[in-house]
Amino acid sequence: DATAVFPDLARALLALPAERFVADGEIVVLDDTGRPVFQRLQKRALLTAPRDVDQAAAELPATLFLFDLLAFEDYDLRSLPLVERKKLLLRLVPEAGPIRAVEHVEGRGRALYASVRELGLEGIVAKRAQSVYRSGRFRDWQKVRIDRVGDFAVVGFTRAEGSRTGFGSVHVAVRKSEGFVYVGKVGGGFSEKELTSARAEMEALRLPKPPCIGPLPGGSGHTWVQPKLVVEVRYKEITEEGLLRQPTFLRFRTDKAPAECIEPGTPPVTLAPREVPFSNLEKIFWPEEGYTKGDLIDYYRAISSWLMPYLRDRPVVLTRYPDGIAGKSFFQKDAPDYVPAWVRTARVWSEEGGRDIDFFICEDVDTLLYVINLGTIPLHLWASRMARPQHPDWSIIDLDPKTAPFQDVVRLANAVHELCEEIGLPSFCKTSGQKGLHVLLPVAGQLTHAQSTTLAELIARAVESRYPKIATTQRHIPSRKGRVYLDYLQNGHGKTIAGPFSARPVPGATVSMPLRWSEVNGKLDPGKFTLATAPARMKRLREDPLSPVLELNPDLQAALARLAEKLK
Repeated sequence: DATAVFPDLARALLALPAERFVADGEIVVLDDTGRPVFQRLQKRALLTAPRDVDQAAAELPATLFLFDLLAFEDYDLRSLPLVERKKLLLRLVPEAGPIRAVEHVEGRGRALYASVRELGLEGIVAKRAQSVYRSGRFRDWQKVRIDRVGDFAVVGFTRAEGSRTGFGSVHVAVRKSEGFVYVGKVGGGFSEKELTSARAEMEALRLPKPPCIGPLPGGSGHTWVQPKLVVEVRYKEITEEGLLRQPTFLRFRTDKAPAECIEPGTPPVTLAPREVPFSNLEKIFWPEEGYTKGDLIDYYRAISSWLMPYLRDRPVVLTRYPDGIAGKSFFQKDAPDYVPAWVRTARVWSEEGGRDIDFFICEDVDTLLYVINLGTIPLHLWASRMARPQHPDWSIIDLDPKTAPFQDVVRLANAVHELCEEIGLPSFCKTSGQKGLHVLLPVAGQLTHAQSTTLAELIARAVESRYPKIATTQRHIPSRKGRVYLDYLQNGHGKTIAGPFSARPVPGATVSMPLRWSEVNGKLDPGKFTLATAPARMKRLREDPLSPVLELNPDLQAALARLAEKLK
Protein backbone atom coordinates (compact mmCIF):
# COMPACT_ATOMS: atom_id res chain seq x y z
CA ASP A 1 0.00 0.00 0.00
CA ALA A 2 1.69 3.20 -1.22
CA THR A 3 -0.95 5.58 0.18
CA ALA A 4 1.17 6.78 3.10
CA VAL A 5 4.20 7.35 0.87
CA PHE A 6 2.30 9.30 -1.81
CA PRO A 7 -0.44 11.24 0.03
CA ASP A 8 -0.48 13.83 -2.77
CA LEU A 9 -1.56 11.17 -5.26
CA ALA A 10 -4.09 9.71 -2.82
CA ARG A 11 -5.76 13.13 -2.49
CA ALA A 12 -5.84 13.54 -6.27
CA LEU A 13 -7.43 10.11 -6.73
CA LEU A 14 -10.16 10.94 -4.22
CA ALA A 15 -11.03 14.00 -6.30
CA LEU A 16 -11.84 11.93 -9.40
CA PRO A 17 -15.56 11.57 -10.25
CA ALA A 18 -15.96 7.97 -9.09
CA GLU A 19 -16.73 6.10 -5.89
CA ARG A 20 -14.78 2.99 -6.87
CA PHE A 21 -12.56 2.04 -9.79
CA VAL A 22 -9.57 -0.17 -10.53
CA ALA A 23 -6.88 1.10 -12.89
CA ASP A 24 -3.47 -0.06 -14.08
CA GLY A 25 -0.71 2.52 -13.95
CA GLU A 26 2.73 3.56 -12.79
CA ILE A 27 4.01 6.20 -10.40
CA VAL A 28 6.92 8.30 -11.65
CA VAL A 29 8.80 11.42 -10.60
CA LEU A 30 9.63 13.69 -13.53
CA ASP A 31 12.57 16.03 -14.03
CA ASP A 32 12.36 19.57 -15.40
CA THR A 33 12.22 18.26 -18.99
CA GLY A 34 9.33 15.90 -18.28
CA ARG A 35 11.41 12.72 -18.26
CA PRO A 36 10.91 10.10 -15.54
CA VAL A 37 13.83 9.79 -13.12
CA PHE A 38 13.98 6.43 -11.36
CA GLN A 39 16.34 7.65 -8.63
CA ARG A 40 13.95 10.43 -7.58
CA LEU A 41 11.15 7.90 -7.29
CA GLN A 42 13.39 5.70 -5.14
CA LYS A 43 14.07 8.61 -2.79
CA ARG A 44 10.36 9.10 -2.22
CA ALA A 45 9.53 5.42 -1.94
CA LEU A 46 12.00 4.91 0.93
CA LEU A 47 10.57 7.66 3.15
CA THR A 48 8.42 6.76 6.17
CA ALA A 49 8.38 9.75 8.53
CA PRO A 50 5.28 11.92 7.85
CA ARG A 51 7.33 15.14 7.87
CA ASP A 52 9.79 13.75 5.32
CA VAL A 53 6.95 12.45 3.17
CA ASP A 54 5.22 15.85 3.12
CA GLN A 55 8.46 17.65 2.30
CA ALA A 56 9.24 15.22 -0.53
CA ALA A 57 5.72 15.63 -1.93
CA ALA A 58 6.46 19.34 -2.31
CA GLU A 59 10.05 19.02 -3.58
CA LEU A 60 9.67 15.86 -5.70
CA PRO A 61 6.04 15.82 -6.86
CA ALA A 62 4.92 12.47 -8.22
CA THR A 63 2.70 11.75 -11.20
CA LEU A 64 0.51 8.68 -11.57
CA PHE A 65 0.21 7.67 -15.22
CA LEU A 66 -2.80 5.39 -15.81
CA PHE A 67 -2.67 2.98 -18.75
CA ASP A 68 -5.88 1.03 -18.39
CA LEU A 69 -9.24 0.92 -16.62
CA LEU A 70 -10.14 -2.54 -15.27
CA ALA A 71 -13.31 -1.77 -13.33
CA PHE A 72 -15.60 1.21 -12.78
CA GLU A 73 -18.15 1.29 -9.97
CA ASP A 74 -19.87 -2.13 -10.19
CA TYR A 75 -18.75 -2.93 -13.74
CA ASP A 76 -15.91 -5.31 -14.63
CA LEU A 77 -14.34 -3.86 -17.79
CA ARG A 78 -11.58 -6.43 -18.35
CA SER A 79 -13.42 -8.23 -21.15
CA LEU A 80 -13.88 -5.02 -23.17
CA PRO A 81 -11.42 -4.24 -26.00
CA LEU A 82 -8.47 -2.08 -24.94
CA VAL A 83 -9.56 0.87 -27.09
CA GLU A 84 -12.95 0.95 -25.34
CA ARG A 85 -11.36 0.81 -21.88
CA LYS A 86 -9.04 3.66 -22.87
CA LYS A 87 -12.00 5.81 -23.97
CA LEU A 88 -13.59 5.36 -20.55
CA LEU A 89 -10.29 6.11 -18.81
CA LEU A 90 -9.86 9.37 -20.74
CA ARG A 91 -13.34 10.43 -19.63
CA LEU A 92 -12.49 9.71 -15.99
CA VAL A 93 -9.10 11.43 -15.74
CA PRO A 94 -8.57 15.19 -16.27
CA GLU A 95 -6.03 16.43 -18.82
CA ALA A 96 -3.86 18.17 -16.21
CA GLY A 97 -2.76 17.36 -12.69
CA PRO A 98 -0.85 14.61 -10.89
CA ILE A 99 -3.13 11.88 -12.31
CA ARG A 100 -2.70 11.45 -16.07
CA ALA A 101 -4.25 9.08 -18.58
CA VAL A 102 -1.68 7.79 -21.06
CA GLU A 103 -2.87 8.29 -24.61
CA HIS A 104 -1.76 5.90 -27.34
CA VAL A 105 -0.37 6.07 -30.85
CA GLU A 106 -2.03 3.90 -33.47
CA GLY A 107 -0.20 2.21 -36.34
CA ARG A 108 3.05 4.21 -36.07
CA GLY A 109 5.03 2.01 -33.74
CA ARG A 110 8.37 2.37 -35.53
CA ALA A 111 8.13 6.15 -35.59
CA LEU A 112 7.19 6.20 -31.90
CA TYR A 113 10.10 3.90 -31.07
CA ALA A 114 12.50 6.21 -32.92
CA SER A 115 11.18 9.26 -31.06
CA VAL A 116 11.41 7.52 -27.70
CA ARG A 117 14.97 6.48 -28.50
CA GLU A 118 15.92 10.08 -29.36
CA LEU A 119 14.48 11.24 -26.05
CA GLY A 120 16.65 8.75 -24.18
CA LEU A 121 13.70 6.89 -22.65
CA GLU A 122 13.55 3.18 -21.78
CA GLY A 123 11.19 1.86 -24.45
CA ILE A 124 7.59 1.44 -25.53
CA VAL A 125 4.76 -1.03 -24.89
CA ALA A 126 2.93 -2.31 -27.95
CA LYS A 127 -0.64 -3.54 -27.38
CA ARG A 128 -3.27 -4.97 -29.68
CA ALA A 129 -6.17 -2.53 -29.88
CA GLN A 130 -8.80 -5.25 -29.39
CA SER A 131 -7.05 -7.07 -26.55
CA VAL A 132 -8.83 -7.87 -23.30
CA TYR A 133 -7.13 -7.28 -19.95
CA ARG A 134 -5.19 -10.20 -18.52
CA SER A 135 -2.82 -10.45 -15.60
CA GLY A 136 0.77 -11.49 -16.26
CA ARG A 137 2.54 -11.52 -19.61
CA PHE A 138 0.91 -12.47 -22.87
CA ARG A 139 1.42 -12.03 -26.58
CA ASP A 140 -1.04 -9.19 -27.12
CA TRP A 141 1.14 -6.85 -25.07
CA GLN A 142 4.86 -6.56 -25.75
CA LYS A 143 7.42 -4.34 -24.03
CA VAL A 144 10.10 -3.16 -26.47
CA ARG A 145 13.11 -1.97 -24.50
CA ILE A 146 15.80 0.41 -25.68
CA ASP A 147 19.19 -0.53 -24.33
CA ARG A 148 22.29 1.61 -24.67
CA VAL A 149 25.83 0.47 -25.36
CA GLY A 150 29.04 2.29 -24.44
CA ASP A 151 32.76 1.77 -23.95
CA PHE A 152 34.27 2.31 -20.50
CA ALA A 153 37.76 2.23 -19.00
CA VAL A 154 38.36 -0.37 -16.29
CA VAL A 155 39.68 1.34 -13.15
CA GLY A 156 39.35 -1.45 -10.58
CA PHE A 157 37.60 -4.60 -9.46
CA THR A 158 35.82 -6.10 -6.47
CA ARG A 159 36.54 -9.30 -4.62
CA ALA A 160 34.93 -12.51 -5.95
CA GLU A 161 32.49 -14.12 -3.55
CA GLY A 162 30.92 -17.56 -3.24
CA SER A 163 31.67 -19.89 -6.14
CA ARG A 164 32.59 -17.06 -8.50
CA THR A 165 36.18 -16.98 -9.73
CA GLY A 166 38.43 -14.09 -10.75
CA PHE A 167 36.55 -11.05 -9.52
CA GLY A 168 33.07 -9.91 -8.58
CA SER A 169 32.72 -6.81 -10.75
CA VAL A 170 34.92 -4.34 -12.57
CA HIS A 171 34.84 -0.65 -11.69
CA VAL A 172 34.53 1.51 -14.80
CA ALA A 173 34.99 5.17 -15.68
CA VAL A 174 34.74 7.63 -18.56
CA ARG A 175 37.23 10.24 -19.68
CA LYS A 176 36.30 13.89 -19.10
CA SER A 177 38.28 17.13 -19.12
CA GLU A 178 39.06 16.72 -15.42
CA GLY A 179 40.30 13.13 -15.88
CA PHE A 180 38.62 9.76 -15.42
CA VAL A 181 35.24 9.93 -13.69
CA TYR A 182 33.73 6.89 -11.99
CA VAL A 183 30.42 5.60 -13.44
CA GLY A 184 29.84 2.35 -11.56
CA LYS A 185 30.62 -1.35 -11.57
CA VAL A 186 29.78 -4.14 -14.01
CA GLY A 187 29.45 -7.77 -12.90
CA GLY A 188 27.15 -9.64 -15.27
CA GLY A 189 28.03 -11.13 -18.64
CA PHE A 190 31.59 -12.36 -18.05
CA SER A 191 32.55 -15.91 -18.99
CA GLU A 192 34.69 -18.04 -16.65
CA LYS A 193 37.63 -17.59 -19.02
CA GLU A 194 37.23 -13.82 -19.02
CA LEU A 195 36.97 -13.69 -15.23
CA THR A 196 40.27 -15.55 -14.90
CA SER A 197 42.24 -13.86 -17.68
CA ALA A 198 41.09 -10.32 -16.85
CA ARG A 199 41.95 -10.83 -13.18
CA ALA A 200 45.49 -11.80 -14.19
CA GLU A 201 45.82 -8.70 -16.37
CA MET A 202 44.47 -6.40 -13.66
CA GLU A 203 46.79 -7.83 -11.00
CA ALA A 204 49.71 -6.36 -12.95
CA LEU A 205 48.05 -2.93 -13.00
CA ARG A 206 47.32 -2.46 -9.27
CA LEU A 207 47.30 1.06 -7.81
CA PRO A 208 47.26 2.15 -4.15
CA LYS A 209 44.36 4.57 -4.73
CA PRO A 210 41.60 5.19 -7.29
CA PRO A 211 42.72 6.65 -10.65
CA CYS A 212 39.38 8.42 -10.95
CA ILE A 213 37.13 10.90 -9.23
CA GLY A 214 33.38 10.80 -8.71
CA PRO A 215 30.90 8.91 -6.51
CA LEU A 216 33.35 6.18 -5.47
CA PRO A 217 32.07 3.14 -3.54
CA GLY A 218 32.82 2.82 0.14
CA GLY A 219 33.79 -0.19 2.21
CA SER A 220 36.45 -2.82 1.64
CA GLY A 221 37.02 -5.37 -1.09
CA HIS A 222 37.91 -2.84 -3.81
CA THR A 223 41.15 -3.01 -5.80
CA TRP A 224 42.09 -0.09 -8.04
CA VAL A 225 44.08 -0.44 -11.26
CA GLN A 226 45.62 1.66 -13.99
CA PRO A 227 43.04 2.42 -16.72
CA LYS A 228 44.49 0.19 -19.45
CA LEU A 229 41.56 -2.11 -20.29
CA VAL A 230 38.35 -1.12 -22.08
CA VAL A 231 35.00 -2.91 -21.84
CA GLU A 232 31.88 -2.59 -23.96
CA VAL A 233 28.79 -2.47 -21.75
CA ARG A 234 25.04 -2.56 -22.33
CA TYR A 235 23.02 -0.50 -19.83
CA LYS A 236 19.60 1.08 -19.32
CA GLU A 237 20.59 4.65 -18.54
CA ILE A 238 23.00 6.89 -16.65
CA THR A 239 21.39 7.97 -13.39
CA GLU A 240 21.33 11.47 -11.93
CA GLU A 241 24.29 10.42 -9.78
CA GLY A 242 26.23 9.62 -12.94
CA LEU A 243 26.13 5.83 -12.48
CA LEU A 244 25.23 3.11 -14.97
CA ARG A 245 21.86 1.45 -14.36
CA GLN A 246 21.60 -2.32 -14.96
CA PRO A 247 24.94 -2.69 -16.79
CA THR A 248 25.98 -5.94 -18.49
CA PHE A 249 29.41 -6.71 -19.93
CA LEU A 250 29.48 -7.45 -23.66
CA ARG A 251 33.16 -7.74 -24.61
CA PHE A 252 36.66 -6.37 -24.11
CA ARG A 253 37.65 -3.68 -26.62
CA THR A 254 41.30 -4.35 -27.42
CA ASP A 255 40.99 -1.97 -30.37
CA LYS A 256 40.14 1.05 -28.22
CA ALA A 257 42.23 3.18 -25.87
CA PRO A 258 40.91 4.16 -22.43
CA ALA A 259 41.31 7.84 -23.32
CA GLU A 260 38.70 7.33 -26.05
CA CYS A 261 36.07 6.33 -23.50
CA ILE A 262 34.19 9.60 -23.36
CA GLU A 263 30.85 9.99 -21.63
CA PRO A 264 28.06 8.47 -23.73
CA GLY A 265 25.82 11.09 -25.26
CA THR A 266 22.12 11.43 -24.70
CA PRO A 267 20.39 10.58 -26.89
CA PRO A 268 22.56 7.66 -28.03
CA VAL A 269 24.24 7.79 -31.40
CA THR A 270 21.96 6.62 -34.20
CA LEU A 271 23.54 3.84 -36.22
CA ALA A 272 23.50 3.79 -39.98
CA PRO A 273 20.44 2.11 -41.49
CA ARG A 274 20.65 -1.66 -41.49
CA GLU A 275 20.57 -3.54 -44.73
CA VAL A 276 20.19 -7.31 -44.59
CA PRO A 277 21.78 -8.70 -47.77
CA PHE A 278 19.69 -11.52 -49.25
CA SER A 279 21.05 -13.87 -51.90
CA ASN A 280 19.96 -16.89 -53.98
CA LEU A 281 16.34 -16.56 -52.88
CA GLU A 282 15.14 -18.88 -55.66
CA LYS A 283 17.44 -21.76 -54.71
CA ILE A 284 15.45 -24.91 -53.87
CA PHE A 285 15.94 -25.93 -50.24
CA TRP A 286 13.24 -28.64 -49.95
CA PRO A 287 13.11 -30.47 -53.31
CA GLU A 288 9.95 -32.52 -52.67
CA GLU A 289 7.91 -29.52 -51.53
CA GLY A 290 9.59 -27.02 -53.84
CA TYR A 291 10.30 -24.62 -50.97
CA THR A 292 13.09 -22.15 -51.67
CA LYS A 293 15.58 -20.26 -49.56
CA GLY A 294 13.29 -17.26 -49.99
CA ASP A 295 10.41 -19.27 -48.52
CA LEU A 296 12.58 -20.11 -45.51
CA ILE A 297 13.43 -16.43 -44.97
CA ASP A 298 9.77 -15.49 -45.35
CA TYR A 299 8.85 -18.11 -42.74
CA TYR A 300 11.32 -16.82 -40.17
CA ARG A 301 10.16 -13.26 -40.83
CA ALA A 302 6.51 -14.30 -40.33
CA ILE A 303 7.21 -16.24 -37.12
CA SER A 304 9.78 -13.79 -35.70
CA SER A 305 7.49 -12.11 -33.17
CA TRP A 306 6.95 -15.51 -31.51
CA LEU A 307 10.55 -16.64 -31.85
CA MET A 308 12.44 -13.52 -30.70
CA PRO A 309 11.73 -13.86 -26.93
CA TYR A 310 13.67 -17.15 -26.97
CA LEU A 311 16.59 -15.71 -28.97
CA ARG A 312 17.42 -12.45 -27.20
CA ASP A 313 20.69 -12.51 -25.25
CA ARG A 314 21.06 -16.24 -25.98
CA PRO A 315 23.95 -17.81 -27.98
CA VAL A 316 22.84 -19.76 -31.04
CA VAL A 317 24.56 -22.47 -33.05
CA LEU A 318 23.84 -22.51 -36.77
CA THR A 319 23.46 -25.54 -39.00
CA ARG A 320 23.98 -24.27 -42.52
CA TYR A 321 22.68 -25.91 -45.70
CA PRO A 322 24.02 -23.75 -48.55
CA ASP A 323 22.41 -26.02 -51.16
CA GLY A 324 19.30 -27.05 -49.23
CA ILE A 325 18.56 -30.25 -47.34
CA ALA A 326 19.78 -32.45 -50.21
CA GLY A 327 23.25 -30.88 -50.11
CA LYS A 328 26.09 -30.85 -47.62
CA SER A 329 25.67 -29.16 -44.25
CA PHE A 330 27.94 -27.94 -41.47
CA PHE A 331 27.68 -26.58 -37.95
CA GLN A 332 28.85 -23.06 -37.22
CA LYS A 333 29.40 -21.65 -33.75
CA ASP A 334 31.88 -18.89 -34.58
CA ALA A 335 30.64 -15.69 -36.18
CA PRO A 336 33.10 -14.60 -38.92
CA ASP A 337 34.97 -11.30 -38.77
CA TYR A 338 33.02 -9.83 -41.69
CA VAL A 339 29.58 -9.71 -40.04
CA PRO A 340 27.96 -6.24 -40.03
CA ALA A 341 28.63 -4.02 -37.03
CA TRP A 342 24.98 -4.20 -35.96
CA VAL A 343 25.09 -8.00 -35.56
CA ARG A 344 25.69 -8.80 -31.90
CA THR A 345 28.16 -11.53 -31.00
CA ALA A 346 29.30 -12.81 -27.61
CA ARG A 347 32.75 -14.20 -26.88
CA VAL A 348 32.71 -17.38 -24.78
CA TRP A 349 35.66 -19.54 -23.79
CA SER A 350 35.32 -23.14 -24.97
CA GLU A 351 36.97 -25.68 -22.67
CA GLU A 352 36.47 -28.35 -25.31
CA GLY A 353 38.04 -26.34 -28.11
CA GLY A 354 40.57 -24.53 -25.94
CA ARG A 355 39.75 -21.15 -27.49
CA ASP A 356 37.28 -18.28 -27.50
CA ILE A 357 34.17 -18.62 -29.68
CA ASP A 358 32.22 -15.61 -30.92
CA PHE A 359 28.61 -16.80 -30.86
CA PHE A 360 25.85 -15.10 -32.79
CA ILE A 361 23.20 -13.46 -30.60
CA CYS A 362 19.97 -12.85 -32.53
CA GLU A 363 18.97 -9.73 -30.64
CA ASP A 364 16.59 -8.49 -33.32
CA VAL A 365 14.77 -9.59 -36.47
CA ASP A 366 17.46 -8.18 -38.77
CA THR A 367 20.11 -10.38 -37.16
CA LEU A 368 17.79 -13.38 -37.31
CA LEU A 369 17.25 -12.90 -41.05
CA TYR A 370 20.96 -12.30 -41.56
CA VAL A 371 21.87 -15.71 -40.12
CA ILE A 372 19.05 -17.43 -42.03
CA ASN A 373 20.36 -15.91 -45.27
CA LEU A 374 23.64 -17.73 -44.56
CA GLY A 375 21.74 -20.91 -45.37
CA THR A 376 20.85 -21.69 -41.76
CA ILE A 377 17.80 -23.93 -41.41
CA PRO A 378 17.57 -24.93 -37.72
CA LEU A 379 18.60 -22.64 -34.86
CA HIS A 380 20.01 -24.46 -31.85
CA LEU A 381 19.82 -22.47 -28.60
CA TRP A 382 21.59 -22.43 -25.29
CA ALA A 383 19.41 -22.87 -22.21
CA SER A 384 21.07 -19.84 -20.58
CA ARG A 385 21.51 -16.23 -21.57
CA MET A 386 24.71 -14.20 -21.65
CA ALA A 387 23.55 -12.16 -18.65
CA ARG A 388 23.80 -15.38 -16.56
CA PRO A 389 25.61 -17.97 -18.67
CA GLN A 390 26.02 -20.46 -15.81
CA HIS A 391 22.32 -20.51 -14.90
CA PRO A 392 19.82 -21.94 -17.42
CA ASP A 393 16.28 -20.72 -17.95
CA TRP A 394 14.96 -24.23 -18.46
CA SER A 395 15.72 -27.89 -17.91
CA ILE A 396 14.79 -30.27 -20.72
CA ILE A 397 13.84 -33.91 -21.17
CA ASP A 398 14.16 -34.91 -24.83
CA LEU A 399 11.91 -37.86 -25.69
CA ASP A 400 13.73 -39.59 -28.55
CA PRO A 401 11.84 -42.55 -30.07
CA LYS A 402 14.30 -43.77 -32.71
CA THR A 403 12.32 -46.93 -33.65
CA ALA A 404 9.70 -46.73 -30.86
CA PRO A 405 6.10 -45.89 -31.84
CA PHE A 406 5.13 -42.23 -31.53
CA GLN A 407 2.17 -43.15 -29.31
CA ASP A 408 4.72 -44.18 -26.68
CA VAL A 409 6.37 -40.76 -26.96
CA VAL A 410 3.01 -39.10 -26.36
CA ARG A 411 2.26 -41.38 -23.41
CA LEU A 412 5.61 -40.66 -21.78
CA ALA A 413 5.41 -36.91 -22.36
CA ASN A 414 2.12 -36.96 -20.48
CA ALA A 415 3.75 -39.11 -17.79
CA VAL A 416 6.44 -36.45 -17.31
CA HIS A 417 3.72 -33.80 -17.16
CA GLU A 418 1.71 -35.80 -14.60
CA LEU A 419 4.75 -36.31 -12.38
CA CYS A 420 5.58 -32.61 -12.58
CA GLU A 421 2.00 -31.77 -11.63
CA GLU A 422 2.30 -34.08 -8.61
CA ILE A 423 5.38 -32.27 -7.34
CA GLY A 424 4.17 -28.76 -8.20
CA LEU A 425 6.60 -28.09 -11.05
CA PRO A 426 5.25 -26.48 -14.25
CA SER A 427 6.11 -28.25 -17.51
CA PHE A 428 5.66 -27.38 -21.17
CA CYS A 429 5.85 -29.36 -24.38
CA LYS A 430 6.89 -28.79 -27.98
CA THR A 431 7.57 -31.02 -30.93
CA SER A 432 11.22 -31.50 -31.77
CA GLY A 433 10.34 -30.89 -35.40
CA GLN A 434 11.27 -34.46 -36.22
CA LYS A 435 10.10 -37.64 -34.45
CA GLY A 436 10.30 -36.68 -30.79
CA LEU A 437 8.89 -34.32 -28.19
CA HIS A 438 10.65 -31.92 -25.84
CA VAL A 439 9.39 -31.30 -22.30
CA LEU A 440 10.79 -28.09 -20.81
CA LEU A 441 10.77 -27.23 -17.11
CA PRO A 442 11.20 -23.57 -16.08
CA VAL A 443 14.03 -23.13 -13.58
CA ALA A 444 14.43 -19.33 -13.93
CA GLY A 445 18.18 -19.31 -13.36
CA GLN A 446 17.86 -20.87 -9.90
CA LEU A 447 20.08 -23.83 -10.79
CA THR A 448 23.51 -24.37 -12.25
CA HIS A 449 23.76 -26.42 -15.43
CA ALA A 450 24.83 -29.47 -13.42
CA GLN A 451 21.87 -29.09 -11.07
CA SER A 452 19.53 -28.67 -14.04
CA THR A 453 20.86 -31.92 -15.49
CA THR A 454 20.30 -33.67 -12.16
CA LEU A 455 16.71 -32.39 -11.98
CA ALA A 456 15.95 -33.74 -15.46
CA GLU A 457 17.67 -37.04 -14.64
CA LEU A 458 15.64 -37.56 -11.46
CA ILE A 459 12.37 -36.95 -13.29
CA ALA A 460 13.41 -39.11 -16.25
CA ARG A 461 14.40 -42.03 -14.00
CA ALA A 462 11.17 -41.70 -12.01
CA VAL A 463 9.15 -41.95 -15.23
CA GLU A 464 11.34 -44.83 -16.41
CA SER A 465 10.55 -46.73 -13.21
CA ARG A 466 6.83 -46.22 -13.79
CA TYR A 467 6.94 -47.26 -17.46
CA PRO A 468 9.91 -49.67 -17.79
CA LYS A 469 8.46 -51.40 -20.85
CA ILE A 470 8.38 -48.28 -23.03
CA ALA A 471 10.86 -45.87 -21.38
CA THR A 472 14.62 -45.98 -20.88
CA THR A 473 17.43 -43.68 -19.82
CA GLN A 474 20.01 -45.89 -21.57
CA ARG A 475 22.08 -43.74 -23.94
CA HIS A 476 23.49 -46.81 -25.74
CA ILE A 477 21.12 -47.33 -28.70
CA PRO A 478 21.19 -51.19 -28.77
CA SER A 479 20.32 -51.19 -25.06
CA ARG A 480 17.11 -49.27 -25.66
CA LYS A 481 15.39 -52.27 -27.30
CA GLY A 482 12.66 -50.28 -28.99
CA ARG A 483 11.93 -48.08 -25.98
CA VAL A 484 11.73 -44.27 -25.95
CA TYR A 485 14.95 -42.67 -24.74
CA LEU A 486 14.37 -40.08 -22.00
CA ASP A 487 17.41 -37.93 -22.71
CA TYR A 488 18.32 -35.66 -19.81
CA LEU A 489 21.87 -35.10 -21.10
CA GLN A 490 20.75 -32.30 -23.42
CA ASN A 491 21.23 -30.11 -20.34
CA GLY A 492 24.63 -28.61 -19.56
CA HIS A 493 26.74 -25.55 -20.29
CA GLY A 494 26.97 -25.09 -24.05
CA LYS A 495 24.41 -27.82 -24.79
CA THR A 496 21.72 -26.79 -27.25
CA ILE A 497 18.24 -27.76 -28.40
CA ALA A 498 16.36 -26.94 -31.57
CA GLY A 499 14.68 -23.67 -30.72
CA PRO A 500 10.91 -23.26 -30.62
CA PHE A 501 9.59 -22.56 -34.14
CA SER A 502 12.94 -23.67 -35.60
CA ALA A 503 12.65 -25.12 -39.11
CA ARG A 504 14.06 -28.63 -39.53
CA PRO A 505 16.12 -29.93 -42.48
CA VAL A 506 13.85 -32.89 -43.24
CA PRO A 507 11.30 -33.70 -45.96
CA GLY A 508 8.03 -31.98 -45.19
CA ALA A 509 9.74 -28.80 -43.93
CA THR A 510 8.49 -29.38 -40.40
CA VAL A 511 9.14 -26.99 -37.52
CA SER A 512 9.51 -27.34 -33.76
CA MET A 513 6.06 -26.33 -32.52
CA PRO A 514 4.98 -25.37 -28.97
CA LEU A 515 1.94 -27.37 -27.87
CA ARG A 516 -0.88 -27.13 -25.40
CA TRP A 517 -0.97 -30.18 -23.15
CA SER A 518 -4.49 -30.88 -24.41
CA GLU A 519 -2.93 -31.40 -27.86
CA VAL A 520 -0.48 -34.04 -26.60
CA ASN A 521 -2.75 -37.01 -27.31
CA GLY A 522 -3.20 -39.87 -29.75
CA LYS A 523 -4.23 -37.49 -32.53
CA LEU A 524 -1.01 -35.47 -32.40
CA ASP A 525 0.81 -35.38 -35.74
CA PRO A 526 4.10 -33.41 -35.63
CA GLY A 527 4.21 -33.54 -39.42
CA LYS A 528 1.38 -31.05 -39.74
CA PHE A 529 3.48 -28.20 -38.30
CA THR A 530 5.42 -26.85 -41.27
CA LEU A 531 6.80 -23.69 -42.84
CA ALA A 532 3.44 -23.29 -44.55
CA THR A 533 1.16 -23.92 -41.56
CA ALA A 534 3.01 -22.65 -38.46
CA PRO A 535 2.47 -18.87 -38.88
CA ALA A 536 -1.28 -19.33 -39.42
CA ARG A 537 -1.51 -21.62 -36.37
CA MET A 538 0.14 -19.04 -34.12
CA LYS A 539 -2.06 -16.27 -35.48
CA ARG A 540 -5.05 -18.44 -34.62
CA LEU A 541 -3.79 -19.34 -31.12
CA ARG A 542 -2.80 -15.72 -30.37
CA GLU A 543 -0.50 -16.89 -27.59
CA ASP A 544 2.51 -19.17 -27.33
CA PRO A 545 1.79 -22.18 -25.06
CA LEU A 546 5.51 -22.49 -24.31
CA SER A 547 6.22 -18.85 -23.38
CA PRO A 548 5.70 -19.29 -19.60
CA VAL A 549 8.92 -21.32 -19.55
CA LEU A 550 10.69 -17.95 -19.87
CA GLU A 551 8.58 -16.24 -17.23
CA LEU A 552 7.72 -18.60 -14.37
CA ASN A 553 9.84 -18.79 -11.22
CA PRO A 554 8.70 -22.02 -9.52
CA ASP A 555 9.46 -23.09 -5.97
CA LEU A 556 12.11 -25.66 -6.89
CA GLN A 557 12.99 -26.46 -3.30
CA ALA A 558 9.43 -27.55 -2.57
CA ALA A 559 9.17 -29.45 -5.86
CA LEU A 560 12.42 -31.32 -5.20
CA ALA A 561 11.28 -32.20 -1.68
CA ARG A 562 8.09 -33.73 -3.09
CA LEU A 563 10.08 -35.55 -5.77
CA ALA A 564 12.42 -36.97 -3.13
CA GLU A 565 9.42 -38.40 -1.28
CA LYS A 566 8.26 -40.15 -4.44
CA LEU A 567 11.70 -41.60 -5.12
CA LYS A 568 11.97 -43.25 -1.69
